[in-house]
Amino acid sequence: MQSKHRQSGFTLVEIAIVLVIIGLLLGGILKGQEMITQARIKNVINDFNGITAAYFSYQDRYRAIPGDDAGANARWTLGAAGVPSSPGNGILDGVWNDATAGVEPETRLFWWNLRSAGFIAGPTAPASQASNQPTNAFGSLIGAATGLGANTLSLSGLIICSSGIPDKVAIAVDTQMDDQNANTGSLRAIFGGSTTPLGVLSGANYVETGSNQYLLCRGV
Repeated sequence: MQSKHRQSGFTLVEIAIVLVIIGLLLGGILKGQEMITQARIKNVINDFNGITAAYFSYQDRYRAIPGDDAGANARWTLGAAGVPSSPGNGILDGVWNDATAGVEPETRLFWWNLRSAGFIAGPTAPASQASNQPTNAFGSLIGAATGLGANTLSLSGLIICSSGIPDKVAIAVDTQMDDQNANTGSLRAIFGGSTTPLGVLSGANYVETGSNQYLLCRGV
């Protein structure tokens, strides 16, 4: 006697529907990731432009460089920690990421002065918080300095640096703000945790691997 029991399974139509749904989900995830990347690119660009605007606005108002301003201490009663090491010489003493314990170099007073003047957001006291460096969209430090000492990028004057920038974002930022070359123009790069600019030894440009990170510095 022939069995009437039929083996159950998915039809081709059902499988096709499942594949379409999976495709839509993957497409949505990838699109969402790309939107996040684009937003971070815009954030990095806005950081450079916003800090540059704040710097020039401070100069226009006080006729001094934030961090190097001889009148800042008296103007806002900052105390001993708010006194520049070489006030009024037109140079920010210290490196872009100076975090010397118990000392507030001019590269950190830069942020304190901008906050005290109301040009950027953040605490104005105590000194240990008011002089903290801001962070970018990747949670890495943003800094300011006059050149980079021995590890020069051949950028003169004030330099704004943003660290820990993923390769894809770094390339896009350089493309939109400058010339897409890590070694030329007003925006240049140092690879990862290295202290050597890309062009000094090998002339290398950005390399997009999905894991490379760069320190981007822009001359103001």
